Amino acid sequence: MTLVVVPVRYPLSEHSLATLRRAIEVADEHDAELTVLHVNLYQNDKRVTRTELKSAAERECGRIDRARYVVRSGFMVEDTILDEIAAEGADYVVIGRKQASRWRRMLRRLVDDPDIESFLRRELDCQVITASL
Repeated sequence: MTLVVVPVRYPLSEHSLATLRRAIEVADEHDAELTVLHVNLYQNDKRVTRTELKSAAERECGRIDRARYVVRSGFMVEDTILDEIAAEGADYVVIGRKQASRWRRMLRRLVDDPDIESFLRRELDCQVITASL
């Protein structure tokens, strides 16, 4: 089965909602399962549960068929997201423009001319879709 992974913030920001809505469209277009992912940062006191994440997503977008809600903990959001994408064997990853910018800054420390979409495609063997507002 085809899998779409979408990382989101909680509470769902305007950007996260736009990204989630785009991911739902991609999942529908490809008859795919959807993993909605949130990362709890170890250094943060805020902890989100799967139930809270699911409730917020469904409150904003309605019931989402074939959706799975995942909350992971990590020190670096981007690293934790990459680990989840790789572990799940995602076919598509939908990220927001703001998230793409953060990843570009992170990659700039490692390589000269970071193209986040190319990097993720090369490293994860999946298609990356950047959602916009």
